[in-house]
Amino acid sequence: MTNIDFKPVDQTTWPDLEALFESRGGPAYCYCMVWRNMAPEKDRNLKSDRKSSLKHHVETGKPVGLLAYDHGVPIGWCSVAPRDTFRKLGGEDHLEKVWSLTCFFVKRPYRRQGLMKSMIQAARQYAHASGAKYLEAYPVAPDSPSYRFMGFVPLFERLSFKYVKPAGSRRQVMRLKLE
Repeated sequence: MTNIDFKPVDQTTWPDLEALFESRGGPAYCYCMVWRNMAPEKDRNLKSDRKSSLKHHVETGKPVGLLAYDHGVPIGWCSVAPRDTFRKLGGEDHLEKVWSLTCFFVKRPYRRQGLMKSMIQAARQYAHASGAKYLEAYPVAPDSPSYRFMGFVPLFERLSFKYVKPAGSRRQVMRLKLE
């Protein structure tokens, strides 16, 4: 894909994330809070609490992810942030400066064109530039009936991620050492 730009979600790009998530087929139901830590007073079952929790992360300067743009229009999302901003994902706790790549969303017209690969590469650069030493992902097999939003194992293998261990019955912990 050409003419695709990537930008971190911050207060200036938050409206773009909202527009993407609220668009047809977008992940407005979860606001990418399935794995992310929430304040104890927030209800994980309420969309409004999930959305306000993600917005709070952004407002307080915590990294949450990247948006993909085609000629200035948001078309994709990749959740990438320090692992300690997430709930337990199954990785090895002894490593430091680990960032987690947990979720993807691509608008339907842009699917099957290589955007996932570009998003993973952009996430790798973003995490490394932010001080990460490792990037972990938690993809599933292509025939998995669930967790498909976390990506598929073969793509991560092609991008030099190494299998670490299973995380539950479907997800695989895969890691890339950032040089």
